[in-house]
Formats: sequence, C-alpha cells, structure tokens
Amino acid sequence: MKATLLLLTVVAAGAMASPATVPPARNVKANLAKPHAVKSAIAPDPDNGGLKLAPGFGALTFADNLGKARHMAVDNVGTVFVKLEKLNEGKGIVELVDANGDGRADQTIKFGDNTGTGMGIYNGYLYASSDTSVYRYKLTNGKVMDTTPMEPIIAGLTLQRQHASKSFAISPDGKLFVNFGAPSNACQEKDRQKGSMGMDPCPILEEYAGIWQFDANKLNQHKADGKRYATGIRNAVSLDWNTATNTLYALQHGRDNLNNWGGIFTDEYSAEFPSEEFLMVKEGSDFGWPYCYNNHEKNQKLLAPEYGGDGTKVDRCAGKDKPIMAFPGHWAPNDLLFYTGTQFPAKYKNGAFVCFHGSWNRAPLKQGGYFVAFIPFGKDGRPSGKYEVFAENFAGVAEQGKPGTNVNAGKLDLASPGDAKARPVGLAQGPDGSLYISDSVKGKVWRVMYTAKK
Repeated sequence: MKATLLLLTVVAAGAMASPATVPPARNVKANLAKPHAVKSAIAPDPDNGGLKLAPGFGALTFADNLGKARHMAVDNVGTVFVKLEKLNEGKGIVELVDANGDGRADQTIKFGDNTGTGMGIYNGYLYASSDTSVYRYKLTNGKVMDTTPMEPIIAGLTLQRQHASKSFAISPDGKLFVNFGAPSNACQEKDRQKGSMGMDPCPILEEYAGIWQFDANKLNQHKADGKRYATGIRNAVSLDWNTATNTLYALQHGRDNLNNWGGIFTDEYSAEFPSEEFLMVKEGSDFGWPYCYNNHEKNQKLLAPEYGGDGTKVDRCAGKDKPIMAFPGHWAPNDLLFYTGTQFPAKYKNGAFVCFHGSWNRAPLKQGGYFVAFIPFGKDGRPSGKYEVFAENFAGVAEQGKPGTNVNAGKLDLASPGDAKARPVGLAQGPDGSLYISDSVKGKVWRVMYTAKK
C-alpha cells in the first residue's frame, strides 16, 4: 500500500459519521499540473523536530496541530493526506501541500466527514476507511478536487465496541485486504472477567479476528462479498503489501489480562507477554487467537489459560502459524511500511519500518513502545537481522533505547500514556524517498530524510 506505491496519505481515525457525501467547495491554490516545487537542499530542523534518529538521518516538522492523526498516504506529487481519529472543524481528512518546496506544508485543506484509521493510494484514487466502511476519492493530478464525490467500496459494516479499526492494504493487482479485529480480548463467555472460560469453538472467528479480501476496484461491496483470507488474528492495525515478495504482512496486537488467572500469570508476566507478533500472511493462515498466545522468550505459541493453558502447555497451538518476529507485550504496533525508495542507504531497501504507538497496560513494568523500529529483510521475505530503534523521543521523556540499536528499546520513564508528548501512529513514504511519521496526540507530522553522504 503506502510505501509500496510510493505514495503518502495522512488521515485521522475515529467513529464513522455519515456515508458518501460530496466535499464542500475548497480553495486549492496548489499547481495541479506538476509536482510541487522542490528546493535543491531541504535542511532538517536543528533539533530534528524533537526526535532522536539513527545516525545519518535528520527530520523536520512537516505539519503540526492537525488533530488526533492516524494513518497517512502520499501521492506522486508529494501531497500528504492524514486521517483523523476525531473530526477537526467537522472534517476527517487533512490534505497537506508543500507548494514552495521547503520541505514543510504551507497549505492545509480539510475534507470528508468520516473519522477512522486506514489510508492508501491505488490506481489514481485516495482510499480511506472509517470503523464501518472503506471508501475512495478520485485523484486529479494528485488532489481531491472540490466536487469529487466519495465512492463507497465497502459499506454497512457493524460498528464494533473494541478493535474496530478497518486498517487495510492494497496489492498491485487490486486485492483489498481489510482488518476485522476481534470484538473481544480472548473470546471468553464474559469478556475480560476473571475465571470466565473461553468459548470453544470460538464463534467470533466466523466474522472477525482475521483479514478479509475484497476487490479494490468494485463499488458498493458488503461483508458477504469478501472472503476470509487469514484467521486467528486478534487485531492487526498494521498492514502492508511487500512488492519484493508479493506477500501481505501484518502486526498483531497481543491479548490482555493474563494476570486474571494467577499462578505463573503474574502482573509482570501479563505485561511482557503475550508478544506483539509480526506476521507473514498467506491465504489460509491461522495464527491461533483466541486459543493461543505467543511467548517471545520461549519462541513458542502457548495455550491460553481460558482454554486450559498453564504457561507451559502447547497443545492445539502446535500447528498454528508462528510470527516471523515477536516483540514485548503492549507496545501497540500501529503501522507497517516496506521501504521501496532509494534516498536511504541500501540496507533499508525493502526493509520494514514499524510504528509502535505505545502501551496502556504494562504496569508494574515501565511503559513500552513509543518509537519507530527498522527491520532488515532478506530475499526469503523474512527478517535478516534484529530490529533497530530508528526514531524515538516522541513521548518527550527519558528513554533507554539507542537509535541504530535495539538495546533496552522502548522502555520509558512515563507514568501513563496520557503523559506522552507525542505517540507515533502512522507511516508513509514520499516520492523522493522521505519517510513521514504521524502523531496521535496533537497531530504532528515529521518528515525524515537521509542527510549524510552515502
């Protein structure tokens, strides 16, 4: 999707407003016939926009105070679209234009009345999602024009009470992959209640907890028009199509409340496990939710306590698909981007950037996440090395990670997520190979560039 198509859109997420509507008239002053002006050298901010970056990189603040941003997309002339979690002046998408070529947005246009998470560009259209729909706008020279109607791709989805985000990815041949998170933590008879056993078999798996495939080119589809592509995925906010391997990838949010079961399932164990899982998703994949969770220390899928697990039993989890990489619990991976540009050094080509939004329930351990990781990939479509901290200091508090490494990454002296100055949530790649990062607290967008000589 995003990086795969060399495009970047930024939009924020939240609950759905009205369905297809025509955006009101807007004054678009940007040159619609050709890419925005580009200066020969764009200088990063002296403080890199407050970020700490891997050696050789610099950053600048591309835009700020947009509202609670989510995913982004960038078109082939450099217009950045941002999806919003909550409406800003009644609008759910922000269009950002750098008309003078200084690397920063100088024109801000708002349109659309749906909040949500997903954003992407495909075949001349800007795609976006609310919690109950996926829709698109026709792009004209990289812009959404004043009279462009919103076209429904998938409509009428049920609004979930949790894990409602309809994040998505689009393959080059027009397959639309949509996340249907589980409206449950672990498919218990009484959700999140101590001692409540898991439903067996779990009925939620019929319509949720997986990735569904649709046709990106077909209007007015409903849930029944799609097919379940993969299952056993509690909630995958991060999705991207890797063109180097022609494969879908996702990152799963691990479950909560293991400490409801006592014994080995202490508060500390529940905070660290289960893992956040990086998944290579093939048609028919089954990653085991709700029966299984992943323990990255043991590199095993283990049976969940709701189904008789004791922290050591594997049982029915032996045949479930495993992650290609696993991270500590509750880091909240919220976006994934495979880098296809040439601006960054060669090691980044076709590697993965992962945006960790940050934890909400790692107590009594330190809060975790709040950084962007880079993972090198090999030709086999799997990580070729350990993850590295690429960008950090979003939260504005002491962090123990060291950019360019994974030593003590993501462990923050942060009292609660509400104290974070910023939380990285979305990633996108510009036509020049710059990496854009969005923030969900106030809606800041950073542009990261390689500044050292190759």
